[in-house]
Parts: sequence; C-alpha cells; structure tokens
Amino acid sequence: MADGNKVALVTGASRGIGKGCALALARAGYDIVVCARTVKEGTPLEHSSTVRRSDTTPLPGSLETTAKEIEALGSRAIIAKLDLLEPSDAEAAIRTAIDAFGRIDVLVNNARYIGPGHMDLFLDTPMEIYEQHFQCNVLGPLRLMKLAVPHMRAQEGGVFIHVTSGAGQIESPKLPGEGGWGLGYSISKAAFNRIAPGLAKEFQQHGIAVINLEPGFVATERMAQDLASFGFDANTALSVDVPGKVCAYLASHPTPMVFSGRTIDAPWFAVDAGLIDGKDFPPPYGPSHWGLPRG
Repeated sequence: MADGNKVALVTGASRGIGKGCALALARAGYDIVVCARTVKEGTPLEHSSTVRRSDTTPLPGSLETTAKEIEALGSRAIIAKLDLLEPSDAEAAIRTAIDAFGRIDVLVNNARYIGPGHMDLFLDTPMEIYEQHFQCNVLGPLRLMKLAVPHMRAQEGGVFIHVTSGAGQIESPKLPGEGGWGLGYSISKAAFNRIAPGLAKEFQQHGIAVINLEPGFVATERMAQDLASFGFDANTALSVDVPGKVCAYLASHPTPMVFSGRTIDAPWFAVDAGLIDGKDFPPPYGPSHWGLPRG
C-alpha cells in the first residue's frame, strides 16, 4: 500500500446501493475492491427476478464502469468477480484485496440473492430458492467476514458495514409481486440483520466494528427496470447517494466502535449528521414527515 490509502471491499458494487457506497468511499480517500457478478457492461441477466419475467434485458452498470468512475475520483480500483453462491469467489475476492493493497480496512456486505422466485408466493417457490437466499444473504457475508477478520486483527482494527433491510423487521401488507417482497428475502434479511449485534461484542476486543446500515427505500437500476412491474416505484425513492454518504461517514469515523452493534437508519442519520439537508427527500423521509414519530 504505497500511498497509505485505506482499503474498502464492496460487494454488489456494479450498480445500485453498492456502487453508491463504493463511490462515496472513493471520495473519502479509500482504494476500492469492487465485487459483483456483472463485470462488463451489457451482460444479460442470467436470472430474472421472478419466474413471471422472461425478459433478459441487461441492467445498466458493471464492475468495469464502477472502477472507471472510482479512478476518475483519484482512487485505485480493483475488480473481483463475486457470486455469493460460489464459496471460492469469496476466497478469491479477499485474496485479490490483500495481493493488490496488502490490507482490508472496510468490508461492505451489500450484495444479496437475485434470481428466479425472488418475488413469488410461498406455494410457488421451491425450497432450493430459500436455500439460495440464505446462502447469498447470510452465509456468504459470514464467509467473507471470516476470511477478512484475520487481516483486520493483524492491522488492529477494521469496519464491517452491512446493508440491511427493514423487510427483515417489518412485514408489507401487500402480496409479493404486488408491492410486497418475497418471504425468502425477508426471512434471510432478518437473519442477516442479527449478525452485527451478534458479533459486535465478540469483535470488540479486536477493535473491529460491525455496523448495520438501513438504507431506506432507495431507487436503483434494478428497481426501475426489473421491479417496477411488481409494485415498486423508483420515482418515490431516495438516491443511492444517501446510504453511500452515510457508509463513507461511518467507515471514516475516528471512533467507529461507537456505532458497532447498532443499526444506523441512513436517511435520518444523513440529515442528523449534516451530510444531506433532506429537504427534497420523499415521504416518509422528507419535510412532510419531520416532527412526526418515526414508524
């Protein structure tokens, strides 16, 4: 690490919240290892979000594009292809970071399961789909953590930031595919949400913080193209800059341990910390809901 920059590894960084976090960390001076399945722009979707969707139109975004934008900001970027269903990919991603930069200061666990049955009803969903949800959303992040911890211990500190979801805590009144989310997503996110408070006390002695980042309802490329027909309106959502800026703030904080084991609500925190003024936030985050109890 010739220039002394800190290093962040971000999963799901080809687009969406992961890309927002990667770019914000680059602006904060981090070199970035960007990880996802889509390496090149225009790669067709291997799996649609539900069995009802046969369109395989490529989503905008790729690791190559994100890496170029990071480098334009003056930071270094390394690409590591990562499919959370492939354990060897996790090992290769961590090895890539260490070989390229010699350390990992921040690991952002953002990637999640996207594939057939993502929005289907329970009776229409094979059990193997639920197994894949847990493999990607729970066991995959745990595997990356187990691989990264020895390096963080050796450098006497580090930060894990987990992009969580309110779906793991509350339930939508709408059916999956009609504005609600599939059961596999909510139950696996509930398990994922427990990792930070569960491991924070264990990692305290090593100076390693484990923080949940609740992004809020965020507009992404996938939401606009792949989920609009299932009741999700990207026009009423937050920008990826909101969780991105909060992610970089937490990672760069002089005492990140103060946040360890906690869930940080990105839209509220962004305003509280003065990162964004929030006057243009949509409901329930913007001025129309200020002064009201948080639901």
